[in-house]
Amino acid sequence: MFVEKEVSRRTVYEGRIVNVRQDVAELVNGRQVSREVVEHPGGVCIVPVDQDGNCYLVRQFRYPFMQSLLEFPAGKLERGEDPLQCAIRELSEETGLQAGSVTPLGRMYPSPGFLDEVIHLYLAQDLTHGEAHPDENEFLSVEKHSMEALCEMIAANQLADAKTIVGFFKAKQYLGL
Repeated sequence: MFVEKEVSRRTVYEGRIVNVRQDVAELVNGRQVSREVVEHPGGVCIVPVDQDGNCYLVRQFRYPFMQSLLEFPAGKLERGEDPLQCAIRELSEETGLQAGSVTPLGRMYPSPGFLDEVIHLYLAQDLTHGEAHPDENEFLSVEKHSMEALCEMIAANQLADAKTIVGFFKAKQYLGL
């Protein structure tokens, strides 16, 4: 197994959501290389599926891409926050849905070449509807789609969010569909 050893670490930017550091790492062959790392507190993504096999997603504007994207409810972990509690909170805030059962589906690393973010994935079932209450500066709409429609959207690149695609296929596999 190949392991790189940290030689030095220097924070070059501290932000509200991410920090950026410049590291020097030693490779197996003894050479030293530069590594840029974006530090992120992590997040959650929750896949709400009703008894008819429909999924609830949110559409919201994503500034880096200057377009609205369709995604499963998701959010950033607060420091020390339990991922399950964060998932339940985000589901309620963004969709108004409450889940009778929540099943962990594992985790994913969105871009491990430079980002240390871990996204925890969950399946929400036995859903009941309520009022959404998004954050003050969060503007989104809730959409319901069948699993078949989502498969087609993924294949047609109409749904391109990585956490949503991974969560969808993990939920589909878990449900035996």
